[in-house]
Amino acid sequence: MARAFTFPGQGSQAVGMGKDLAGAFGAAREVFEEIDDALGEKLSKLMFEGPLDDLTLTQNAQPAIMGVSLAVVRTLKSEFDVDVASAAQFVAGHSLGEYSALAAADAIDLTSAVRLLRRRGEAMQRAVPVGEGAMSALLGIEPDQAAKVTAETVDALGGDAVCAVANDNGGGQVVISGSAEAVKAAGELAVEQGAKRAMRLPVSAPFHCSLMKPAADEMEEALAQVTIAPPRVPVIANVTVQPVSDPAQIQTLLVEQVTAMVRWRETIEFLKPNGVETAVEVGAGKILTGMAKRIDRELTLVNVGKPEELESFAKSL
Repeated sequence: MARAFTFPGQGSQAVGMGKDLAGAFGAAREVFEEIDDALGEKLSKLMFEGPLDDLTLTQNAQPAIMGVSLAVVRTLKSEFDVDVASAAQFVAGHSLGEYSALAAADAIDLTSAVRLLRRRGEAMQRAVPVGEGAMSALLGIEPDQAAKVTAETVDALGGDAVCAVANDNGGGQVVISGSAEAVKAAGELAVEQGAKRAMRLPVSAPFHCSLMKPAADEMEEALAQVTIAPPRVPVIANVTVQPVSDPAQIQTLLVEQVTAMVRWRETIEFLKPNGVETAVEVGAGKILTGMAKRIDRELTLVNVGKPEELESFAKSL
């Protein structure tokens, strides 16, 4: 039974994340210690104890979410002899989860990945002053219609208005991103044109749109200083929805990913035609599993994030 390992993105953070793994497995504790050392601060304490407001800050949430995913990967290998390269045909991650996927496939070492995500989070926050950008989830709408709505909104507002589709999450859920006024207007227009709801998201920056260009430029500089190896498992890239193994191409796509749409619906749709029957969400929360249920009801879905889930998954192989 062929599997893909999928790695969650921002929104999966919660106070207490990783604490049960650290309590149960020495390998998980080592991952959190490595992350703390890489950042020169106790991110693990913030993960385990909160407060949530600080944990949700982009520069903290991104390395924290990756940390739980890599703690699972490291523990599966050391405690249960389950290796990503033998257990998965592909790996893929939602936005920042692509860094988790690359680290899990040994394309980027853990310390480099943690520092890249810290810088990515800080760069995204710096790119647009708080309050000037926004994101909204449009429910009951397809990507083509959402793109049409955002284009009509930008044309109507003119000037510096920016609004674009940021995430195609499948199942009639599309996230738009851009300048606050444009996102609000596009949400209202989408509802007028038949969307069920436009829901403002509690984020501090407008991710995955052209306003993130300064952050993309900064990540290009940061990634140029990091060694990327060929991944041991092909990584399905957010930008192209194609497996990528060439380090130079990985670097280019990670830069493009900052401003490009996250094509998650297409990523899940890629799996079955390519022989994958099971999608395994690795790390904190179950957001990707919920999305996958709406996209392909025939996929077998597994969560591996809690100690008992690791043992159960290992026994199922």
